[in-house]
Amino acid sequence: MHRIVKSVTALAAITLTLMIAGSAALLGLYAYYAPTLPEPEAVREVRLQTPLQIRAADGSLMGEFAEERRIPVEIEDVPEPVVQAFLAAEDERFFRHPGIDVFGLARAAVNLVSTGERTQGGSTITMQLARNIFLTRDRTYERKLREIFLAIRLERELSKDEILELYLNKIYLGQRAYGVEAASRVYFGRSLDDLELDEIAILAALPKAPSTTNPVTSPERARIRRDYVLGRMLDTGAITAEEHAAAVERPVMSERHTAQTEIDAHWVAEDARRIVVNLWGEDAYRRGLQVHTTIDPDYQEAANQALRAGLLKYDERHGFRGPETQLSDEEMATADARERALRNLGIHGRLLYPAAVLETGDDGSLRVDGGRIGEVELTAEGLAWADSPDLRRGDVIRIRADEESGWRLAQKPEVTGSLIAQSPDDGAILALAGGFDFFDNHYNRAVQAQRQPGSAFKPLVYALALREGYRPRSTLVDAPMVFDDPALGAEWRPQNYSRQFQGDTPMQSALAHSRNLASIRLLDTIGVENVHDQLGRFGLDPDRQPRNLSMVLGTGSLTPLQLNTAYGVFASGGRLHSPWIISRIETVDGELLYQAPASRSCAPPCDNPPGQDLTLSTGETVLQQRDPVPVLEPGVAWQMSRMLKHVVDAGTGRRAQELGRSDLAGKTGTTNDYRDAWFAGFNGELVATSWIGFDDNRELGRRESGGRAALPIWTRFMGSALADTEESLPERPDDLVRVGILPDGGRAPDAGDSRATTEWLLPQQIPERSRSIPGDDRNGRDQQPESVF
Repeated sequence: MHRIVKSVTALAAITLTLMIAGSAALLGLYAYYAPTLPEPEAVREVRLQTPLQIRAADGSLMGEFAEERRIPVEIEDVPEPVVQAFLAAEDERFFRHPGIDVFGLARAAVNLVSTGERTQGGSTITMQLARNIFLTRDRTYERKLREIFLAIRLERELSKDEILELYLNKIYLGQRAYGVEAASRVYFGRSLDDLELDEIAILAALPKAPSTTNPVTSPERARIRRDYVLGRMLDTGAITAEEHAAAVERPVMSERHTAQTEIDAHWVAEDARRIVVNLWGEDAYRRGLQVHTTIDPDYQEAANQALRAGLLKYDERHGFRGPETQLSDEEMATADARERALRNLGIHGRLLYPAAVLETGDDGSLRVDGGRIGEVELTAEGLAWADSPDLRRGDVIRIRADEESGWRLAQKPEVTGSLIAQSPDDGAILALAGGFDFFDNHYNRAVQAQRQPGSAFKPLVYALALREGYRPRSTLVDAPMVFDDPALGAEWRPQNYSRQFQGDTPMQSALAHSRNLASIRLLDTIGVENVHDQLGRFGLDPDRQPRNLSMVLGTGSLTPLQLNTAYGVFASGGRLHSPWIISRIETVDGELLYQAPASRSCAPPCDNPPGQDLTLSTGETVLQQRDPVPVLEPGVAWQMSRMLKHVVDAGTGRRAQELGRSDLAGKTGTTNDYRDAWFAGFNGELVATSWIGFDDNRELGRRESGGRAALPIWTRFMGSALADTEESLPERPDDLVRVGILPDGGRAPDAGDSRATTEWLLPQQIPERSRSIPGDDRNGRDQQPESVF
């Protein structure tokens, strides 16, 4: 007995000595590393990186960009099953240990001694958080010691709930997603509140190995790890046996989801992102900048729908090209297998769903499996445009919802286009669609595509002719001509679109019916060089326009945005407004970094009144909305608006009359071989341009003119955008006078002359009193009239 007491005493002494020595060593290590550890204040000042967000004029989210996808969530808003899943998987004793789990570390040490491998780290949630915030992921003993000391410091400075909140928002969960809410959106397209138990377990399975247990790239490994988490939740009592059994039976169904935006305006968001990153560099992705744009959500949605509908309509006119692909027998075996295969194909343009053909009906109908939308039937009416398509089981087609037929056969359009709308008052871009689907092709055709405008260019030449003294009703000659122009070739024989000639025709009629020959003669009269030198008035690059007579036919190149800005000169009373999209930029804390001077940029409280210059943090004054530049006499702009209104009333733009409005003006444009189709137009509130063509510049097809291919897009957009709004016509300016013009082109001798037609003219457009000489006598236009009426 005495020997036993002595042995126990000796063992206790040894143990105590070792504990003292261990404590002394630990204290010594802590004293050594303490100066290199973050201060307590730094622990409390940990801030999560927040993404760059692009917003519409009403604050709706249009785009989100970040090196780390993160959506911070407060701990009280995290569903209890999510907390239980992560604790069961990562740190069951989280609420009972002081930052380090002695049992976990001991277990890891025993594993290291027995296997020689560091397969178990013994890290608590607090230790993982310390490592993620302040340390590297190097697998060294020194880093492990720092991790332990930091965890102890974190536990002293923060509460358990604060630590858990930081962890759940900071942890990397794969696919560039940091934090549980961001991961929930990335993998399942839903918030944490909407997840099923098996999906929660998948998220909790990710911290250990987010690359190898990723449910998108490795669904089987994700299932194995998910089932482990569910088993741990069962062991800890977080879930019942029934809940466990139901959850492990569910298949792993996940796909990568992009950031949830409230408005489909990705081309605008991308342009805004590029501007901001040019200013602040990569730091823009981490500062949580809030970029507010001029985009009107209702106009943007109308632009998206109008452009997509127009491109689909064109595509149907040119026939069905056959199935997109075909599913294998294995992929067709079950509904779940079909859904997984179809998910990889995505929804094109947010409305074209992939569907696998199941069987054809004797009545010409087609039964298909739309994956996430289930099985649907396409009636003969929904298939009629494809002219009895030859389809068999397993073929993958596209379908879209249709009000008349329920579901309608569709296909990804090969043709593309753009639609852009601006305010004539300040040039702000209110809507922009750069193609059918941004995620299929990021190329922004509204801003980047240099295309031939065709006859949509003519109004610019006609406007300059009015400045030279031509009247809207001056007589032009529409007749065959042959030019020997070295710049164009040995001989040039231009033609009208209709191949017909009208002879003498009023100027506004020549524009309304897009008479090429009359327009060429007009340009020849006022001078090619004269016009070319003045193209800058409309914001165009003269170097992209030819210095020859073909210029009036739109053989140069410009972007839809440039053409739209040019037409804005007519709608704004002769002022050139620079196009702009960014109204203001704020930090995540609400500090104003930039604000455009336009009144639409000022959000209450308005700290910086419109018109004030703001210097950005880079030291440069940029993104400034430039002051409008008067480039045309107001009277010329008003006359052009009336002439372009005549295009809609009686010319190539007549289809716009279906809107039942009398305040619309615009011009069609069609290029040689039908490669480009345009319509640009406006009223007093909105100027918009639609364009349709192929990226590779192939032909659209016979008769695919601006009036047939582009005008319906413009009309549908304007119909939506201007619905329930009063008509708005530009007001007649004060620089015009009312003049009576006789049939021979001269000014009527007195106000009571019954032969006269009343016109509103500029002083340089007023002819001499009639001397019974046929034609339009403008020789005396510099003389002031004795009387006008």
